[in-house]
Amino acid sequence: MRQNIFKRYIFLTCFVVLLCFAAVSVLLTIFYNNYLATEKYKTLSAATDKVSVYLEKSANTTDPFYSGNGLAYTMDSLSSVSETNIFLTDNEGVIKACSCSEKKVTGRCNHLGMTIKKEYLNIALYGKKRLSNLGIYKSVHYVKAKEIKINDSSIYVFATASSMGTKLLIKKVARMYLISAVTPVIVMFSLLYALTVRYTKPLKMMSEAARAMSKGDFSRRIPVKTDDEIGELAASFNEMTDSLARLEETRKDFVANVSHELRTPMTTIGGFIDGIIDGTIPKEKEKEYLELVRDEVKRLSRMVESMLNISRLESKEFVLKYEKFDFKEMLLSIVISQERRIEERGYNIEGLNDIPQIIINADRDLIYRAVYNLVDNAVKFTNSGGTISFALSFDKKNMEFVIKNTGEGIEKKDLPYVFERFYKADKSRSAVKNSTGLGLYIVKTIIEKHGGKISVSSSEENTSFKITLPLI
Repeated sequence: MRQNIFKRYIFLTCFVVLLCFAAVSVLLTIFYNNYLATEKYKTLSAATDKVSVYLEKSANTTDPFYSGNGLAYTMDSLSSVSETNIFLTDNEGVIKACSCSEKKVTGRCNHLGMTIKKEYLNIALYGKKRLSNLGIYKSVHYVKAKEIKINDSSIYVFATASSMGTKLLIKKVARMYLISAVTPVIVMFSLLYALTVRYTKPLKMMSEAARAMSKGDFSRRIPVKTDDEIGELAASFNEMTDSLARLEETRKDFVANVSHELRTPMTTIGGFIDGIIDGTIPKEKEKEYLELVRDEVKRLSRMVESMLNISRLESKEFVLKYEKFDFKEMLLSIVISQERRIEERGYNIEGLNDIPQIIINADRDLIYRAVYNLVDNAVKFTNSGGTISFALSFDKKNMEFVIKNTGEGIEKKDLPYVFERFYKADKSRSAVKNSTGLGLYIVKTIIEKHGGKISVSSSEENTSFKITLPLI
């Protein structure tokens, strides 16, 4: 069964936390054990030094191990104070005096007469870890030995301490550490669980929303409650959802509009042709209806060409063909191409003579198409006897071109959508047969391809389009 991210995160975090606690416990045990061992060795060393000094100063010359001179008392006293066992051996390693706890209880010492072997003696004298049973203990002891010379004979002073006490102490400390850590660990795991739930909830919601989107439901949004990476991700996800929702809506509208735009002329063409074939249309009117069919075919041709142009512009492989040209000269040629329509409708042209000459670096054919579409748009919708005005300004970085026409403006609610595919702002504009609803979308695409911007403003009396193009 697939584990979700919540469980994986909880298990992984708990494992890491427990691993850290275990590592801390091990390190504390090692450090504490080393500390106790170091302190114990210091105590053993001090004990052997004290006994050695005492022996060197007051040992009986005939019998260094004679207890009557206070040796036994000194060893017993040091043993009690330092919690160690002190004993002496001769040059052969035979134990001659001992202060073990057994002797204190029973008055007898089983260690007397035992022999410390050479290898054990070397461990006590020179070993790095100096842990051994010396062949006389059942368990491992900390050991320390010191050699002294009396009457040209070697005497070895041993001080030992059981390691069991240290191990028990470490176990108690570890137990206390674990017990004291239980409450913080429980609190930490509880907080961790709550935080994990909080931070993974948006991810779970995103997963559910993504599954819903795959089924066509774009209504879900992720609440943004934090100002961190999760909150930023949620906000980005919501923006993506909005974009996809708009894209889906655009796609549906595109399909519906294309279907409508193609169906209407096709129906008209089919009806006229059927009328000519079956004789419904009289012979004398066939030419008139064939001309209507020709107009519809041209309209279809323009629509298909516009759609192909859009596809080409939106292609990733499309590359602009930059060249330097005179913008004013291009604008004049476009206006002149509309001269007949302008004169027929009695339009007034303003500002054209005041346009400054400017050389721009852009794709000439595409900029021509964009400006032509704006001029053609103005000619279509200017009121009879109205005015079309032009203005151009520039600085070192940008050029601004404005085309304005009088007539019925675009409603405020329609302004945000005028550059979308197949969008026609009102019935009067939709009624224009030559309009495909793609012209302004093509203009916007071309301008943005050049790194520029296009905007529109409108009132009840006029409409204005402004193009901003970079000159560098």
